[in-house]
Amino acid sequence: MRFQVRDRLLGFGEDYWIEDQHGDKVFLVDGKAMRIRDTFELKDTHGRVLIDIHQKMFALRDTMVIERDGDVLARIKRKRLSLLRNHYRVTLVDGTELDVSGKILDREFAVEYDGELLAVISRRWLHVRETYGVDVVRDDADPALLIAVAVCVIHLAEKEREED
Repeated sequence: MRFQVRDRLLGFGEDYWIEDQHGDKVFLVDGKAMRIRDTFELKDTHGRVLIDIHQKMFALRDTMVIERDGDVLARIKRKRLSLLRNHYRVTLVDGTELDVSGKILDREFAVEYDGELLAVISRRWLHVRETYGVDVVRDDADPALLIAVAVCVIHLAEKEREED
């Protein structure tokens, strides 16, 4: 499954659609402006909230929290020692850990579980300049979760760059 995200629209407080490889709208990212913390909702085409994402308020390192139906699904934070590439750890509620690594700000990175590729995020496939793709490799993977992970790590990397 391949999805397209229009990068220039990616921002908190703005709404934007994520389309599938056929150009059909699949998910709406509903950014919530004027909040103390960065937050948004990932909705289906009928307006149902699939995933809530927000920044954890009190944490030593920036952390994003992904929730489904009011329950925490995952926490995302940067790995401590990652000098050459961006590395983020996604800890699912059941203790499973996903590794996200690559050039996050360039939109060229991979999401893996135990060395197995789950999704690839890349601008290489697309000719539209300000668009990147999320290619979900495994059929049994949760596309909404992987898209939420991609958006979270990009947001965390951008915040970190702004602070430097």
